[in-house]
Amino acid sequence: MHWDGYPSHHLPLLLAAHQYTFGEDTETLARYLIDDAPEGWSSLGTDLLVHAPGFLRDTLPRGRHEPGRRYPERSPGERLVFTERTVSRLDWAYVLHPEGIEVIGAPGSARGPIVAWDTDPCVRFRDTASLWKPGRPIPGTTPPQATTRSTAPAQPPPVSASAPRPRAH
Repeated sequence: MHWDGYPSHHLPLLLAAHQYTFGEDTETLARYLIDDAPEGWSSLGTDLLVHAPGFLRDTLPRGRHEPGRRYPERSPGERLVFTERTVSRLDWAYVLHPEGIEVIGAPGSARGPIVAWDTDPCVRFRDTASLWKPGRPIPGTTPPQATTRSTAPAQPPPVSASAPRPRAH
């Protein structure tokens, strides 16, 4: 099954990373994901869960414990340019806002709904693009009570953006 790029894969990792690894600091998370990886990400991985409680590290990856992979570094002056043609092949976009993650789920969509940063990372998000529209409920189901954040161990102290350093590929 291919999960990478879809809300069911990305949102739990990003929510848990924000809540635990980056101590709810959206700017530090953005620096790590964007500024520290100007070449972009081929896939997000479980290295984002390094400071999350054990039950999240065990539950969220669904058996796939792999570090994130960045695209190869480009030579000086070479840039990755998104054109109308290449962007049309992207299925999902995630925009980090102070209040949460905006999920844009269809090519040509200008906006998407915002998933609040305090959303439980165990929510089961749907991967149907037509459900991710502004003004509609977030398409996800509440996790079973036994796996919710309220039963999690105490939150560890925040860490810097350099803490979950993925391996370069």
